[in-house]
Amino acid sequence: MSLSIGIVGLPNVGKSTLFNALTKNRVLAANYPFATIEPNVGVVNVADERVDKLAEISGSAKTIPASCTFVDIAGIVKGASEGAGLGNKFLSHIREVDAIVQVVRCFEDEDVHHVSGTVDPVRDIEVINTELILADLDSVKKRREKLLKDVKRGDKTAAVEERALAKIEPVLDSGKPALLADLTDEEKVLTRQLFLLSDKPTIFACNVKDDELATADANPYVQKVREYVKAHLACEAVVISAQIESELIDLAPEEADAFLKDLGVTESGLGSLIRATYHLLGLRTYFTAGEKEVRAWTIHAGDTAPKAAGVIHTDFERGFIKAETVAYTDLVACGSVAAAREKGLYRMEGKEYVVADGDVLRFAGFTIHVLHTPGHTPGSVLYRTDGWVLSGDVVFAGAIGRSDFPNSSAEAMERSLDRFLGLPDDLDVFPGHGPRTSVGRERATNPYLRGR
Repeated sequence: MSLSIGIVGLPNVGKSTLFNALTKNRVLAANYPFATIEPNVGVVNVADERVDKLAEISGSAKTIPASCTFVDIAGIVKGASEGAGLGNKFLSHIREVDAIVQVVRCFEDEDVHHVSGTVDPVRDIEVINTELILADLDSVKKRREKLLKDVKRGDKTAAVEERALAKIEPVLDSGKPALLADLTDEEKVLTRQLFLLSDKPTIFACNVKDDELATADANPYVQKVREYVKAHLACEAVVISAQIESELIDLAPEEADAFLKDLGVTESGLGSLIRATYHLLGLRTYFTAGEKEVRAWTIHAGDTAPKAAGVIHTDFERGFIKAETVAYTDLVACGSVAAAREKGLYRMEGKEYVVADGDVLRFAGFTIHVLHTPGHTPGSVLYRTDGWVLSGDVVFAGAIGRSDFPNSSAEAMERSLDRFLGLPDDLDVFPGHGPRTSVGRERATNPYLRGR
Protein backbone atom coordinates (compact mmCIF):
# COMPACT_ATOMS: atom_id res chain seq x y z
CA MET A 1 0.00 0.00 0.00
CA SER A 2 1.09 3.54 -0.72
CA LEU A 3 1.41 5.72 2.38
CA SER A 4 2.10 9.45 2.29
CA ILE A 5 2.87 11.65 5.30
CA GLY A 6 2.96 15.44 5.16
CA ILE A 7 5.46 17.36 7.29
CA VAL A 8 3.85 20.65 8.33
CA GLY A 9 4.45 23.48 10.76
CA LEU A 10 5.10 27.19 10.98
CA PRO A 11 8.02 28.57 8.96
CA ASN A 12 11.47 27.97 10.49
CA VAL A 13 10.53 25.17 12.90
CA GLY A 14 12.81 22.57 11.29
CA LYS A 15 10.51 20.93 8.71
CA SER A 16 12.96 20.87 5.84
CA THR A 17 15.84 19.87 8.11
CA LEU A 18 13.76 16.93 9.35
CA PHE A 19 12.77 16.04 5.79
CA ASN A 20 16.44 16.01 4.79
CA ALA A 21 17.21 13.64 7.64
CA LEU A 22 14.29 11.31 6.86
CA THR A 23 14.99 11.08 3.15
CA LYS A 24 18.77 11.65 3.25
CA ASN A 25 18.29 14.49 0.79
CA ARG A 26 19.75 17.97 0.67
CA VAL A 27 16.78 20.23 0.01
CA LEU A 28 16.99 23.88 1.01
CA ALA A 29 16.62 24.45 4.75
CA ALA A 30 16.80 28.19 5.21
CA ASN A 31 16.39 30.61 8.11
CA TYR A 32 13.52 32.56 6.54
CA PRO A 33 9.83 31.95 5.83
CA PHE A 34 8.63 30.05 2.73
CA ALA A 35 12.01 28.63 1.73
CA THR A 36 9.88 25.64 0.72
CA ILE A 37 7.29 26.65 -1.89
CA GLU A 38 6.58 23.50 -3.89
CA PRO A 39 6.50 20.42 -1.67
CA ASN A 40 9.59 18.21 -1.65
CA VAL A 41 8.84 14.49 -1.83
CA GLY A 42 11.01 11.59 -0.69
CA VAL A 43 10.56 7.85 -0.14
CA VAL A 44 11.79 6.57 3.23
CA ASN A 45 12.57 2.97 4.09
CA VAL A 46 11.08 1.81 7.36
CA ALA A 47 13.89 0.35 9.45
CA ASP A 48 12.92 -3.13 10.67
CA GLU A 49 15.50 -5.54 12.07
CA ARG A 50 13.11 -8.41 11.30
CA VAL A 51 13.82 -8.05 7.57
CA ASP A 52 17.53 -8.72 8.05
CA LYS A 53 16.87 -11.62 10.42
CA LEU A 54 14.52 -13.27 7.93
CA ALA A 55 17.08 -12.78 5.15
CA GLU A 56 19.65 -14.56 7.31
CA ILE A 57 17.30 -17.49 7.94
CA SER A 58 16.10 -17.74 4.33
CA GLY A 59 19.49 -17.13 2.71
CA SER A 60 17.89 -14.31 0.70
CA ALA A 61 19.89 -12.48 -1.96
CA LYS A 62 18.34 -9.10 -1.12
CA THR A 63 16.00 -7.34 1.24
CA ILE A 64 13.22 -4.86 0.50
CA PRO A 65 11.91 -3.02 3.58
CA ALA A 66 8.55 -1.33 3.81
CA SER A 67 8.55 2.30 2.77
CA CYS A 68 6.48 5.45 3.05
CA THR A 69 6.49 8.78 1.25
CA PHE A 70 7.20 11.98 3.17
CA VAL A 71 6.15 15.37 1.80
CA ASP A 72 7.81 18.58 3.01
CA ILE A 73 5.03 21.17 2.78
CA ALA A 74 5.51 24.94 2.89
CA GLY A 75 5.20 26.60 6.28
CA ILE A 76 1.75 27.83 7.22
CA VAL A 77 1.02 31.23 8.80
CA LYS A 78 -1.96 32.81 10.52
CA GLY A 79 -4.61 33.65 7.93
CA ALA A 80 -3.67 30.85 5.51
CA SER A 81 -7.32 29.79 5.24
CA GLU A 82 -8.01 33.26 3.82
CA GLY A 83 -5.00 33.22 1.49
CA ALA A 84 -2.20 34.57 3.72
CA GLY A 85 1.29 33.25 3.02
CA LEU A 86 0.88 30.49 0.46
CA GLY A 87 -2.71 30.13 1.59
CA ASN A 88 -4.84 27.69 -0.35
CA LYS A 89 -1.82 26.29 -2.17
CA PHE A 90 -0.42 25.08 1.13
CA LEU A 91 -3.75 23.66 2.19
CA SER A 92 -4.21 21.75 -1.07
CA HIS A 93 -0.89 19.99 -0.49
CA ILE A 94 -2.11 18.80 2.91
CA ARG A 95 -5.29 17.35 1.39
CA GLU A 96 -3.24 14.89 -0.64
CA VAL A 97 -1.48 13.11 2.25
CA ASP A 98 -2.72 10.28 4.49
CA ALA A 99 -1.37 11.66 7.76
CA ILE A 100 0.39 14.69 9.18
CA VAL A 101 3.55 15.12 11.19
CA GLN A 102 3.33 18.58 12.71
CA VAL A 103 6.78 19.87 13.67
CA VAL A 104 6.74 22.14 16.70
CA ARG A 105 9.68 24.31 17.75
CA CYS A 106 10.68 23.54 21.34
CA PHE A 107 13.98 25.40 21.59
CA GLU A 108 15.30 28.92 22.02
CA ASP A 109 17.84 30.26 19.52
CA GLU A 110 18.34 33.94 18.75
CA ASP A 111 19.96 33.06 15.44
CA VAL A 112 16.84 31.24 14.18
CA HIS A 113 14.00 33.65 13.48
CA HIS A 114 10.53 32.72 14.72
CA VAL A 115 7.70 34.03 12.55
CA SER A 116 5.80 35.16 15.67
CA GLY A 117 8.84 36.69 17.37
CA THR A 118 8.77 34.37 20.41
CA VAL A 119 8.80 30.63 21.07
CA ASP A 120 5.43 29.29 22.25
CA PRO A 121 4.70 25.77 20.92
CA VAL A 122 1.09 25.64 22.13
CA ARG A 123 0.34 28.94 20.38
CA ASP A 124 2.00 27.60 17.23
CA ILE A 125 -0.11 24.43 17.31
CA GLU A 126 -3.28 26.50 17.74
CA VAL A 127 -2.34 28.76 14.81
CA ILE A 128 -2.01 25.81 12.45
CA ASN A 129 -5.03 23.93 13.75
CA THR A 130 -7.19 27.05 13.56
CA GLU A 131 -6.33 27.51 9.88
CA LEU A 132 -7.06 23.88 9.10
CA ILE A 133 -10.35 24.03 11.00
CA LEU A 134 -11.45 27.28 9.33
CA ALA A 135 -10.72 25.86 5.89
CA ASP A 136 -12.69 22.71 6.78
CA LEU A 137 -15.59 24.71 8.16
CA ASP A 138 -15.89 26.54 4.86
CA SER A 139 -15.79 23.24 2.93
CA VAL A 140 -18.43 21.63 5.15
CA LYS A 141 -20.84 24.55 4.90
CA LYS A 142 -20.56 24.69 1.12
CA ARG A 143 -21.03 20.94 0.82
CA ARG A 144 -24.12 20.95 3.05
CA GLU A 145 -25.68 23.63 0.89
CA LYS A 146 -25.16 21.50 -2.21
CA LEU A 147 -26.59 18.41 -0.52
CA LEU A 148 -29.88 20.04 0.48
CA LYS A 149 -31.48 19.61 -2.95
CA ASP A 150 -30.55 15.93 -3.08
CA VAL A 151 -31.85 15.36 0.46
CA LYS A 152 -35.19 17.00 -0.39
CA ARG A 153 -35.39 14.77 -3.46
CA GLY A 154 -35.13 11.71 -1.23
CA ASP A 155 -31.54 10.71 -1.97
CA LYS A 156 -30.66 8.35 0.90
CA THR A 157 -26.88 8.58 0.39
CA ALA A 158 -27.05 12.38 0.41
CA ALA A 159 -29.09 12.22 3.60
CA VAL A 160 -26.45 10.12 5.35
CA GLU A 161 -23.66 12.44 4.22
CA GLU A 162 -25.59 15.54 5.28
CA ARG A 163 -26.24 13.96 8.68
CA ALA A 164 -22.51 13.28 9.05
CA LEU A 165 -21.60 16.85 8.12
CA ALA A 166 -24.20 18.09 10.62
CA LYS A 167 -22.18 16.25 13.28
CA ILE A 168 -18.86 17.65 12.03
CA GLU A 169 -19.85 21.32 11.73
CA PRO A 170 -20.44 22.01 15.46
CA VAL A 171 -17.17 20.24 16.28
CA LEU A 172 -15.35 22.59 13.91
CA ASP A 173 -17.32 25.57 15.24
CA SER A 174 -16.03 24.77 18.72
CA GLY A 175 -12.44 24.96 17.47
CA LYS A 176 -11.84 21.22 17.47
CA PRO A 177 -10.63 19.11 14.51
CA ALA A 178 -13.05 17.09 12.40
CA LEU A 179 -11.20 13.95 13.47
CA LEU A 180 -12.94 14.18 16.86
CA ALA A 181 -16.46 14.03 15.39
CA ASP A 182 -18.35 10.87 16.39
CA LEU A 183 -19.21 9.30 13.02
CA THR A 184 -20.38 5.86 11.99
CA ASP A 185 -18.26 3.82 9.58
CA GLU A 186 -20.69 4.62 6.76
CA GLU A 187 -20.53 8.33 7.52
CA LYS A 188 -16.72 8.26 7.58
CA VAL A 189 -16.65 6.72 4.10
CA LEU A 190 -18.97 9.37 2.69
CA THR A 191 -17.17 12.34 4.26
CA ARG A 192 -13.73 11.09 3.20
CA GLN A 193 -14.34 12.51 -0.28
CA LEU A 194 -14.15 16.04 1.18
CA PHE A 195 -10.50 15.44 2.19
CA LEU A 196 -10.97 17.51 5.33
CA LEU A 197 -7.66 18.87 6.60
CA SER A 198 -8.38 18.47 10.30
CA ASP A 199 -9.58 14.91 9.72
CA LYS A 200 -6.02 13.76 9.02
CA PRO A 201 -4.43 11.62 11.73
CA THR A 202 -1.71 13.79 13.26
CA ILE A 203 1.40 13.23 15.32
CA PHE A 204 3.43 16.07 16.84
CA ALA A 205 7.22 16.17 16.58
CA CYS A 206 8.81 18.30 19.31
CA ASN A 207 12.00 19.68 17.77
CA VAL A 208 14.67 20.31 20.42
CA LYS A 209 18.31 21.45 20.27
CA ASP A 210 21.01 18.84 19.91
CA ASP A 211 22.26 19.24 23.48
CA GLU A 212 18.71 18.90 24.89
CA LEU A 213 17.71 15.59 23.29
CA ALA A 214 18.91 13.41 26.17
CA THR A 215 17.00 15.50 28.71
CA ALA A 216 13.97 16.31 26.54
CA ASP A 217 11.50 14.99 29.14
CA ALA A 218 12.49 17.91 31.35
CA ASN A 219 12.10 20.47 28.55
CA PRO A 220 9.16 22.73 29.59
CA TYR A 221 8.14 23.28 25.96
CA VAL A 222 7.99 19.52 25.34
CA GLN A 223 5.94 19.05 28.50
CA LYS A 224 3.45 21.70 27.38
CA VAL A 225 3.06 20.11 23.94
CA ARG A 226 2.47 16.64 25.36
CA GLU A 227 -0.10 17.91 27.85
CA TYR A 228 -1.91 20.02 25.26
CA VAL A 229 -2.18 17.48 22.44
CA LYS A 230 -3.29 14.72 24.82
CA ALA A 231 -5.99 16.87 26.44
CA HIS A 232 -7.28 18.75 23.39
CA LEU A 233 -6.48 16.66 20.33
CA ALA A 234 -6.16 13.08 21.59
CA CYS A 235 -2.82 12.88 19.77
CA GLU A 236 0.68 11.65 20.55
CA ALA A 237 3.90 13.68 20.66
CA VAL A 238 7.44 12.42 20.05
CA VAL A 239 10.77 14.19 20.53
CA ILE A 240 13.26 14.70 17.72
CA SER A 241 16.28 16.89 17.10
CA ALA A 242 16.20 17.78 13.43
CA GLN A 243 19.74 19.15 13.67
CA ILE A 244 21.10 15.89 15.08
CA GLU A 245 19.26 13.86 12.47
CA SER A 246 20.75 15.99 9.69
CA GLU A 247 24.24 15.37 11.07
CA LEU A 248 23.64 11.61 11.05
CA ILE A 249 22.92 11.53 7.31
CA ASP A 250 26.53 11.02 6.23
CA LEU A 251 27.63 8.76 9.09
CA ALA A 252 28.05 5.01 8.88
CA PRO A 253 25.78 3.04 11.24
CA GLU A 254 28.54 2.36 13.78
CA GLU A 255 29.62 6.03 13.67
CA ALA A 256 26.01 7.13 14.15
CA ASP A 257 25.65 4.83 17.18
CA ALA A 258 28.81 6.27 18.73
CA PHE A 259 27.66 9.83 18.03
CA LEU A 260 24.30 9.22 19.74
CA LYS A 261 25.98 7.50 22.67
CA ASP A 262 28.14 10.58 23.21
CA LEU A 263 24.94 12.62 23.37
CA GLY A 264 23.46 10.29 25.98
CA VAL A 265 20.78 8.68 23.79
CA THR A 266 20.43 5.18 22.36
CA GLU A 267 18.26 5.93 19.33
CA SER A 268 17.66 8.81 16.97
CA GLY A 269 14.22 10.33 17.00
CA LEU A 270 13.39 9.18 13.46
CA GLY A 271 12.85 5.58 14.46
CA SER A 272 10.36 6.52 17.16
CA LEU A 273 8.66 8.99 14.79
CA ILE A 274 8.06 6.37 12.08
CA ARG A 275 6.93 3.77 14.65
CA ALA A 276 4.54 6.31 16.17
CA THR A 277 3.18 7.11 12.70
CA TYR A 278 2.56 3.41 12.00
CA HIS A 279 0.77 3.11 15.35
CA LEU A 280 -1.23 6.26 14.62
CA LEU A 281 -2.52 4.84 11.35
CA GLY A 282 -3.10 1.34 12.71
CA LEU A 283 -0.58 -0.22 10.32
CA ARG A 284 1.02 -3.64 10.52
CA THR A 285 3.80 -5.41 8.63
CA TYR A 286 3.93 -8.90 7.17
CA PHE A 287 6.72 -10.54 5.18
CA THR A 288 7.33 -12.71 2.14
CA ALA A 289 10.63 -14.56 2.28
CA GLY A 290 12.61 -16.79 -0.05
CA GLU A 291 16.02 -17.29 -1.59
CA LYS A 292 15.60 -14.34 -3.96
CA GLU A 293 14.41 -11.75 -1.46
CA VAL A 294 12.75 -10.88 1.81
CA ARG A 295 10.15 -8.15 1.48
CA ALA A 296 8.11 -6.25 4.06
CA TRP A 297 4.52 -5.33 3.18
CA THR A 298 2.34 -2.78 4.96
CA ILE A 299 -1.28 -3.56 5.80
CA HIS A 300 -3.93 -2.24 8.18
CA ALA A 301 -4.62 -3.92 11.50
CA GLY A 302 -7.47 -6.39 11.02
CA ASP A 303 -6.76 -7.06 7.32
CA THR A 304 -7.49 -10.61 6.22
CA ALA A 305 -5.15 -12.79 4.16
CA PRO A 306 -6.83 -11.84 0.82
CA LYS A 307 -6.39 -8.16 1.67
CA ALA A 308 -2.73 -8.80 2.47
CA ALA A 309 -2.33 -10.57 -0.87
CA GLY A 310 -3.97 -7.61 -2.59
CA VAL A 311 -1.22 -5.31 -1.31
CA ILE A 312 1.15 -7.23 -3.58
CA HIS A 313 -1.29 -7.00 -6.49
CA THR A 314 -5.07 -6.67 -6.73
CA ASP A 315 -5.23 -9.85 -8.84
CA PHE A 316 -3.86 -11.78 -5.86
CA GLU A 317 -6.78 -10.67 -3.72
CA ARG A 318 -9.34 -11.72 -6.32
CA GLY A 319 -7.67 -15.09 -6.87
CA PHE A 320 -6.76 -15.82 -3.24
CA ILE A 321 -7.16 -19.44 -2.15
CA LYS A 322 -4.91 -19.97 0.85
CA ALA A 323 -1.70 -18.77 2.48
CA GLU A 324 1.04 -20.77 4.12
CA THR A 325 1.76 -18.89 7.34
CA VAL A 326 4.29 -18.90 10.14
CA ALA A 327 4.72 -16.37 12.94
CA TYR A 328 7.97 -14.43 12.83
CA THR A 329 8.80 -15.25 16.45
CA ASP A 330 8.26 -18.98 15.85
CA LEU A 331 10.45 -18.99 12.74
CA VAL A 332 13.27 -17.11 14.49
CA ALA A 333 13.06 -19.38 17.54
CA CYS A 334 13.47 -22.44 15.29
CA GLY A 335 16.33 -20.88 13.37
CA SER A 336 15.37 -22.33 9.98
CA VAL A 337 12.39 -22.98 7.73
CA ALA A 338 13.02 -26.73 7.90
CA ALA A 339 13.02 -26.76 11.70
CA ALA A 340 9.80 -24.72 11.82
CA ARG A 341 8.14 -27.18 9.43
CA GLU A 342 9.30 -30.16 11.47
CA LYS A 343 7.67 -28.67 14.56
CA GLY A 344 4.43 -28.10 12.66
CA LEU A 345 4.57 -24.31 13.06
CA TYR A 346 3.72 -23.66 9.41
CA ARG A 347 -0.02 -23.76 8.78
CA MET A 348 -2.45 -23.15 5.93
CA GLU A 349 -4.82 -20.23 6.43
CA GLY A 350 -7.91 -19.37 4.39
CA LYS A 351 -9.84 -16.27 3.44
CA GLU A 352 -11.00 -15.42 6.95
CA TYR A 353 -7.55 -15.39 8.53
CA VAL A 354 -6.56 -12.02 10.04
CA VAL A 355 -2.88 -11.41 9.33
CA ALA A 356 -0.83 -10.66 12.44
CA ASP A 357 2.08 -8.26 12.61
CA GLY A 358 5.25 -10.14 11.70
CA ASP A 359 3.56 -13.06 9.91
CA VAL A 360 5.61 -14.64 7.13
CA LEU A 361 3.31 -15.64 4.26
CA ARG A 362 3.53 -17.68 1.08
CA PHE A 363 0.42 -17.36 -1.09
CA ALA A 364 -1.35 -20.14 -2.93
CA GLY A 365 1.72 -22.36 -3.11
CA PHE A 366 3.70 -20.21 -5.53
CA THR A 367 6.69 -17.95 -5.15
CA ILE A 368 6.52 -14.37 -6.34
CA HIS A 369 9.59 -12.69 -7.81
CA VAL A 370 9.62 -8.90 -7.90
CA LEU A 371 11.52 -7.20 -10.76
CA HIS A 372 12.17 -3.48 -10.48
CA THR A 373 11.21 -1.93 -13.81
CA PRO A 374 11.25 1.88 -13.48
CA GLY A 375 10.33 4.22 -16.29
CA HIS A 376 6.59 4.83 -16.12
CA THR A 377 7.18 5.61 -12.44
CA PRO A 378 10.34 5.29 -10.34
CA GLY A 379 8.78 2.41 -8.39
CA SER A 380 7.28 0.39 -11.25
CA VAL A 381 7.72 -3.38 -10.82
CA LEU A 382 6.85 -6.69 -12.48
CA TYR A 383 5.53 -9.57 -10.36
CA ARG A 384 6.57 -12.94 -11.81
CA THR A 385 5.77 -16.55 -11.01
CA ASP A 386 6.70 -19.69 -12.93
CA GLY A 387 3.68 -19.37 -15.20
CA TRP A 388 2.80 -15.70 -15.55
CA VAL A 389 3.87 -12.14 -14.98
CA LEU A 390 1.92 -9.07 -13.82
CA SER A 391 3.29 -6.26 -15.98
CA GLY A 392 1.41 -3.34 -14.38
CA ASP A 393 1.94 -0.18 -16.44
CA VAL A 394 5.19 -1.33 -18.03
CA VAL A 395 3.90 -3.42 -20.96
CA PHE A 396 0.39 -3.75 -22.38
CA ALA A 397 -0.96 -5.81 -25.27
CA GLY A 398 0.49 -3.92 -28.25
CA ALA A 399 1.71 -0.96 -26.20
CA ILE A 400 3.96 0.16 -23.35
CA GLY A 401 3.55 2.50 -20.40
CA ARG A 402 3.97 6.23 -20.86
CA SER A 403 7.28 7.75 -19.79
CA ASP A 404 6.49 11.45 -20.26
CA PHE A 405 5.16 12.21 -16.80
CA PRO A 406 7.15 14.45 -14.38
CA ASN A 407 8.60 11.47 -12.47
CA SER A 408 8.95 9.21 -15.51
CA SER A 409 12.18 8.33 -17.29
CA ALA A 410 12.39 7.28 -20.96
CA GLU A 411 15.93 5.95 -20.41
CA ALA A 412 14.85 3.82 -17.47
CA MET A 413 11.86 2.56 -19.47
CA GLU A 414 14.22 1.36 -22.23
CA ARG A 415 16.20 -0.69 -19.72
CA SER A 416 13.02 -2.05 -18.17
CA LEU A 417 11.67 -3.15 -21.55
CA ASP A 418 14.90 -5.04 -22.15
CA ARG A 419 14.38 -6.73 -18.79
CA PHE A 420 10.84 -7.69 -19.80
CA LEU A 421 12.14 -9.20 -23.03
CA GLY A 422 14.56 -11.31 -21.00
CA LEU A 423 11.59 -13.30 -19.68
CA PRO A 424 10.57 -16.64 -21.27
CA ASP A 425 8.20 -16.38 -24.25
CA ASP A 426 5.66 -18.79 -22.72
CA LEU A 427 4.89 -16.57 -19.71
CA ASP A 428 1.33 -15.22 -19.73
CA VAL A 429 1.22 -11.45 -19.23
CA PHE A 430 -1.52 -9.73 -17.23
CA PRO A 431 -1.17 -5.95 -17.75
CA GLY A 432 -2.53 -3.28 -15.47
CA HIS A 433 -4.92 -2.31 -18.28
CA GLY A 434 -6.24 -4.20 -21.25
CA PRO A 435 -6.35 -7.86 -22.32
CA ARG A 436 -4.16 -10.78 -21.36
CA THR A 437 -1.17 -11.47 -23.63
CA SER A 438 2.20 -13.27 -23.46
CA VAL A 439 5.88 -12.36 -23.57
CA GLY A 440 6.33 -14.15 -26.89
CA ARG A 441 3.32 -12.44 -28.48
CA GLU A 442 4.53 -9.02 -27.43
CA ARG A 443 8.05 -9.78 -28.63
CA ALA A 444 6.63 -10.62 -32.07
CA THR A 445 3.83 -8.09 -32.48
CA ASN A 446 4.30 -5.12 -30.11
CA PRO A 447 5.56 -2.21 -32.29
CA TYR A 448 7.51 -0.82 -29.33
CA LEU A 449 9.34 -4.12 -28.74
CA ARG A 450 9.95 -5.59 -32.22
CA GLY A 451 13.55 -5.53 -33.30
CA ARG A 452 14.99 -4.90 -29.84
